[in-house]
Amino acid sequence: MERSSRERDDMFAAEARGELSPRVARALWWGSAGLVLSVLGTSVLVAGAGHGRRLPVAVVLVLAQGCALRWQARVPVAVLAVNAGTGLAVWALLPAVTLTGALLAAQVALCVLSATRPRGVSVRALAAMCLPAPLAFEAGGAAGLAVYLLTVVLAWTAGQWRRAQQARTRAEMRGAVVEERARIAREVHDVVAHTLSVMVIQAGAADDVFTQRPEQARQALRAIETGARSALGELRLLLRAFGPGAGEDGVGEQRKPGPSLARLDELADTVRATGMTVHVHREGATEGLPAAVDLAAYRIVQEALTNTLRHAAGADEVSVRVTAEGECVQVTVVDNGRTPQGGSAAVGAGRGLVGMKERARLVGGSLRAGPLPQGGFEVAARLPVERVS
Repeated sequence: MERSSRERDDMFAAEARGELSPRVARALWWGSAGLVLSVLGTSVLVAGAGHGRRLPVAVVLVLAQGCALRWQARVPVAVLAVNAGTGLAVWALLPAVTLTGALLAAQVALCVLSATRPRGVSVRALAAMCLPAPLAFEAGGAAGLAVYLLTVVLAWTAGQWRRAQQARTRAEMRGAVVEERARIAREVHDVVAHTLSVMVIQAGAADDVFTQRPEQARQALRAIETGARSALGELRLLLRAFGPGAGEDGVGEQRKPGPSLARLDELADTVRATGMTVHVHREGATEGLPAAVDLAAYRIVQEALTNTLRHAAGADEVSVRVTAEGECVQVTVVDNGRTPQGGSAAVGAGRGLVGMKERARLVGGSLRAGPLPQGGFEVAARLPVERVS
């Protein structure tokens, strides 16, 4: 199992670099060498019957072509030159073998070169392979010339098609890496930003009452400890989820449930510990939601509460409403903070708001955020869902 996984990773890494993995290179060698030996070898044996000493020399040249293909993935230019030279020699020894057939191994090398090397190099190789075209015309007329040029161009085109496939694969892998990094950044931001905001407020409160009300200071310190432990637990789950081998071993994965709307009251309690009044209202059943929607709704509420703690001037009350109706979940978070001058123009500028909008977009939903006319700030998200039975 470990070996196959490692070979698969090596193959993907080689594809990302535009190279052939060792396993693919070996398979290519066996396939191309078998093709050359079966097709060209048979032609040589048939055409060389009765030619005495020429037949053994031609057979040796065909075997040399098959062996040279072993290095076509590493040095395709050199292999092309060797196979072109030996192919012309086979044709010179046995003119009954067509020039197209004699240069079959060179055409295979041209295809590999076209797929693995820059276009400029492959175009020059294509031009070099077209140089023997007058010999094909002399031996087979216009039909022989057309067949030879067609096979050469098809070999080069097949390599270009493979090269385009590799480029598309590399682009998809780069896009996947960027998307995964953004997802990890959002998760870490959501976990760390909320917890640190609560801890900073609790530390300030503990410092204010440390001498006069030590018991209240102790409560604040205990809240800091609880929040830090919760954040560390979430980060460990996050690292296990994104780490190598994730999902292969389920041992220890059930220590603590992941972030979801089922833990909304627990999230509200961490904010209440700072002195903020938090009202949580639920309408409809939130059980059975798709995991992506459940997580997105939780993270949106978490980030909205974090923004209230950090940025809502004078806010001491916040209301969270989660409504599950029909085919969507509506999440609304409203605080009673003072709206700063020019606040409406700054809506959406912060990383937190951008992250919330991106989370809603990824599950096919939408989010709006902005100050209210009567004061305060509102975050409202609509997330479409398909119930999971």
